Amino acid sequence: MDDTSQLVWGIIFGAIGLGYFTYGRKQKAVVPFLTGIALFIFPYFMSNVYLLVLVGIALVALPYFIRL
Repeated sequence: MDDTSQLVWGIIFGAIGLGYFTYGRKQKAVVPFLTGIALFIFPYFMSNVYLLVLVGIALVALPYFIRL
């Protein structure tokens, strides 16, 4: 069950990361672009589902608080 939830959360955060990546690339915005890349990569390094969700939510919220 733990592997399934990690897979699902990884897909969800990857899809959100694709949106940030595309938006950042088209608008030439650095923070959403880098956040999108981070959302693609970080699920590979998280072994705990709760930590995966917490870091994912923090990364999703990051562009709303940091504007460059």
